[in-house]
Amino acid sequence: MTLRVIPLKAEYKKSKFDLFDELSKTFSDNKILLENGDVIVISSKYIANSQGRILDANSVSTSDYADYLSKRFRMKSEFIEVVLRESDKIFGGVSGFLITSSDNILAPNAGIDKSNSNGTRLILYPENPYNVAENIKRKIFFKHSVHVGVIIVDSRLMPARVGTIGVAIACSGLEPVKDLRGEKDLDGNPLKVTFQATADNLASIANHKMGEGAESQPIAIIRNSKCKLTSRKILHSEMAISHEECVYVRGFSKKLN
Repeated sequence: MTLRVIPLKAEYKKSKFDLFDELSKTFSDNKILLENGDVIVISSKYIANSQGRILDANSVSTSDYADYLSKRFRMKSEFIEVVLRESDKIFGGVSGFLITSSDNILAPNAGIDKSNSNGTRLILYPENPYNVAENIKRKIFFKHSVHVGVIIVDSRLMPARVGTIGVAIACSGLEPVKDLRGEKDLDGNPLKVTFQATADNLASIANHKMGEGAESQPIAIIRNSKCKLTSRKILHSEMAISHEECVYVRGFSKKLN
């Protein structure tokens, strides 16, 4: 069977709401009957909205460090202050961007979104995204008696590439990574270090259909993905590696001369 991606129209929300109620309404409005093996992909911004993770930058008091970085990287002090609060580590920056890490996820400006917000309205990363994905998976099973996977997707810039792609910041109900070590390549040589990022690949496929603009399609169903479902709880450590293990971070931190 051919893999299908079904983007779903949803009502645009500007304030906190019950996520599962809105998901159920969206499935009904789009005449979706969930099936075993479906993977439900949900925008991180949609989830952040449901949690009320929205901040008015004008209400933020800035630190001396934020004021300093504001002048250095030509960004508003209030925005930088929020980035600092939401980040675990700041690696550096360029004009308009701080390169940050939050929960070992590398992202410009701590993943804070202004593109789909009004003026100084900032949309932060969702809280406890793995718990959110797990709760959605369980509630769907209790209501619909189907086993599904759930992925929370965010768009991301890739190093030295034009445009954004979708990345899974959390998931539940599916194995997020496929270990291919020991399998053979086309020449019969055993693979030594290859892991296939299943959740990230599916997130990017769905993100392409969901859109990045005014489509108002924060949810998508991936059908016939052939990914491996699981009932165990997925841990953050299964999808992220430490900065010390990351070839990009390690490579940029070492000088050649």
